[in-house]
Amino acid sequence: MRAVIVEDLALLREGIVALLREHDVDVVAQAEDAQGLLRIVAGHKPDLAVVDVRLPPTFTDEGLRAAIEARRRQPGLNILILSQYVEPIYTAELLESGEGGVGYLLKERVGEVRSFMDAVHRVAGGGTALDREVVSELVRQRSGGAGDDALASLTPREREVLELMAEGRTNAAIARHMVVTPGAVEKHVTNIFGKLDLPATNDDHRRVLAVLTFLRSA
Repeated sequence: MRAVIVEDLALLREGIVALLREHDVDVVAQAEDAQGLLRIVAGHKPDLAVVDVRLPPTFTDEGLRAAIEARRRQPGLNILILSQYVEPIYTAELLESGEGGVGYLLKERVGEVRSFMDAVHRVAGGGTALDREVVSELVRQRSGGAGDDALASLTPREREVLELMAEGRTNAAIARHMVVTPGAVEKHVTNIFGKLDLPATNDDHRRVLAVLTFLRSA
């Protein structure tokens, strides 16, 4: 896997580079701003770009905008966005294209090495990795809105499965997390799709997008 890192804080950037290289990820270039991201993606054609959502000069959403533009210029580029705060609106924009290979994690997850590397490989492989805090906020917002009868009909166990699905986990990973059988998870997933009137699919990424589409709907 060939990756580029874009982060304005040198210490954090070097830490991420070292961590990835320790896990056999070939970090081919680094940058500290949005223009740098576009430049190194064009020059190195990486498989994955790990990008801070807030970059110079305004530190608002330059990283996200540049990542979306980089992907437009290089279709198939996988993007893992890092953020200091839970900002679900950026998740929605990142997923807007309907393609896989996207992730959104809080920066503090970098310290959770196993989980972080799992997210890196999941995104690089064309999957989805959404921070559990972002997913929880999406669920909270949706639960507090109008017209949420379908979501309210989910059992607590089904809601837990839904949140884990939205993080991008496979049925097997959900089963391990919940300490239940894969068959039990499959039954919960089937019930979730039935109650939310969403089409069942074997494509994990499309499954996550369907769930998030529902959670974001008015």
